[in-house]
Parts: sequence; C-alpha cells; structure tokens
Amino acid sequence: MRPIRAAVCRDFGAPLSVEELRLRPPGPGEVEVTLSAVAICHSDISMADGAWNPSLPAVYGHEAAGRVAAVGDGVTGVAPGDTVLVTLIRACGTCPTCAGGHPSICRTKPNDGDTPIFTADGQPVHQGLDTGAFAEAVVVHHSQVAKIPADMAMDAACLMSCGVITGLGAAVNTARVRPGETVVVIGAGGVGLNAIQGARLAGAARVIAVDMRADKLEAAREFGATDGVLATGEKPWREARRIAGKAADAVLVAVGATAAYDSAPRYLAPGGRLVMVGMPHSGQTARYEPVAVALLGQELRGSMMGDTVLARDIPWIVDLYSQGRIKLDELISGRWRLEQINEAIADTRTGAARRNVILF
Repeated sequence: MRPIRAAVCRDFGAPLSVEELRLRPPGPGEVEVTLSAVAICHSDISMADGAWNPSLPAVYGHEAAGRVAAVGDGVTGVAPGDTVLVTLIRACGTCPTCAGGHPSICRTKPNDGDTPIFTADGQPVHQGLDTGAFAEAVVVHHSQVAKIPADMAMDAACLMSCGVITGLGAAVNTARVRPGETVVVIGAGGVGLNAIQGARLAGAARVIAVDMRADKLEAAREFGATDGVLATGEKPWREARRIAGKAADAVLVAVGATAAYDSAPRYLAPGGRLVMVGMPHSGQTARYEPVAVALLGQELRGSMMGDTVLARDIPWIVDLYSQGRIKLDELISGRWRLEQINEAIADTRTGAARRNVILF
C-alpha cells in the first residue's frame, strides 16, 4: 500500500493530526488521484466537530483536484496522467435518481463504507464524505472525478468540486432562476458568492445578498449582487422588498444557521421558490407556518451539491471561467500547507474566509 501524509481526526472538536497512513491501490471501478490542492469547506469542519458522522479515526476533505496516478479494472474516460477534480458525488449511474438526472442524491452508492485508508498497523480509517482528501492522495469511485484542462490552476480548479457547483447549481439547476426575476441569497460566504454568480448568469434582474457582515456584502457586489442587506437590521426582509419593489421570486439559503431558515420565507413572493443549500447540524430544526406556504403556493426545496451532473456542468463552468464570466481565483482567501491545516480551519471558522486552500 502507498504511504501518504494526511490530516487525521481522532477526537471530535480537537485539532487534526498530520500522520503517515497507508492508501490501498484502486479496485474495480476506482481511481487513484495524487492531489495538488484541497479546499476547506464548512462541511468538513462540521464533520470534525461531530455534527453528522460518528466514525473515528477519519480523514475529511472533499473539494480537491490533482492528477490520476492509477485506475482500477473497468474504468474508462480517465487515464493515468489526466488532470481531474475530485468530489463527494459518488453515484451508481443506474438507480432511479441517477437515471432521472440527479446523481448527487444517489442512494445506492457503490463501495459505500469501503475505506481505502489505513493506519500504519493496518487499522481502517474512515473516508470522510466518501473522499478523504485532506491527504496527499485519494482512492475514489470513478463517478467522483471529472477531467479538467491540464493547464488550469489547481487551487482554482479544486473549488469547482463543491463550493462552486453547490452555489452555482442551486441557482441554475435547483431554483431554475429565470431572466428578470428577483433573487435573494442569504449568506455571502463561499457558497453564497457562487449562488450570486449563478443567479446573475441566469439573468436575474436583481440579486440581493443578505449577510451579518458589511464587508461580505461588499464582496457580494464584486460577484454580481446588485444590492446588499444587513441581516442584523430589524426585519431585513422588508428592506429587501423595498429595494426590489416586490418580494423575491427565489430565495437561496446558503448558510447552515437555523435562524436564517426561520426568516427565509418572509422574503418570498407568492409562487416563489425557497432553496435550502446550507446544512445545519443534525437535530437542529427550523419553524414555518405551513398554511402560509400552502395559501401562497410557495415551494420549499433542498439542493444537494447544486443538483450537479458532473459530465454536464463541469465543462460549462470551465468554459465560463476561461471566458472570464465567473470568478474562481477571487474566491481563494489563503493558501496553506498541510502542516498548517489547523490554522486554516481556525481562519475559516471566523467567517471571514471565502475558501482556504491546502496546497500539496
């Protein structure tokens, strides 16, 4: 087995430890990727805090890019030397959800729970979010990789693996924003900025960013927001309606705070769509008045990974980037070494970072 360095979570809420582990070779249908970059997503931090998964020890990280080192039997479409991004979207390709064009919610995941990561003495290490990319290399199912241009900067490319497709896809694929609509995006972090870019690309007449911080509202304008509203104000939904002259056709909640979900329907017009993107911890709840949703014909819908289809959406996003029509490089707040991962996580927790990237 291949020795790799990885950041290991051994106790929830404790700093990660950089250790030498062992990575088994790719089996049938699998791909081994030597990583060049991995971004830190808030979902990784929540996992390391014990929000969703009880399995320890574990290696988290799921927003990565690198080069194919080896492929298992039956793998087509990628070969050693190819430059790829690596995502958590592990899909069988044949179940009803996959066949219906929704691989991000596949419920018959191949190799589910079969970790390729082990300690030096052979003990299994949990592969967080089916990826385990806070490491020098990963072995993943072939459905989790997508080819990208060989000359694309890896720190920008890795962002497409989660933050970009989640936000952009929530606006374009899930909310199906149409030209002339008014869109409210609650949360102007990494995912929210990409939801703003998606709404702008889809032709929204107004894209109103809502956030607790004034500096993040300024950043939102750089990414295409027409207006900004401070969530700390009294009844900020009234300010959003005043700006647009009406309620929003679509509201995208891009933070995992239940308070944001409680207030989100107040921004929404009759017949509007509320898209749930940010993920609170398991067990946390939000409250709605169902009769209002029913009487106003509104829609509440979840968006997992932006309802992305890698083969369809990644070439489109790469093309937009090459044309200068979306921002990727500007999403990067800092670049760190693997040994600095706990510092990068601490910086991410402040809420000021768009995306911190670990470079190998």
